[in-house]
Amino acid sequence: MSGVAEIQQRRQLPGLWHALAARGAVALVWFYEGGWCKVWPGRADQRAIVGDVPILPGWAVTTALVVVGLTEVAIGIWVLTGRRVRAAAVVQTLLVAGFNAGGLLFSPDQIDEPGRLLTQNLAFVALIWMVTWMSPRRTAR
Repeated sequence: MSGVAEIQQRRQLPGLWHALAARGAVALVWFYEGGWCKVWPGRADQRAIVGDVPILPGWAVTTALVVVGLTEVAIGIWVLTGRRVRAAAVVQTLLVAGFNAGGLLFSPDQIDEPGRLLTQNLAFVALIWMVTWMSPRRTAR
């Protein structure tokens, strides 16, 4: 390897580590929200929010919660793969917006601090898009 190529490779390594760390952080949020909060052991507030959806019969709440949770875990895995990063970011953004809108519309009494919810999720969506912009595969959309 020539000296110039070696220097260029060394300059790319910190960017690669930053991208991997950001991707890992996004995936961990999906794993926590899906796996821990909805599937096992599950949180009562999440169950109550899903239970307040008017078109969902009471007997289907557990199934819906598990399906949403496993979908969130699958999104975390998708993020870790680094594939189709723009599509992943679009899907994640739509899901976060949809979950926020659904919670605030159907179950506002279950959300203690709506401003905190929206602020945290806005930061999360910004991180999601930062992962997309930092991805070495961003050109292979």
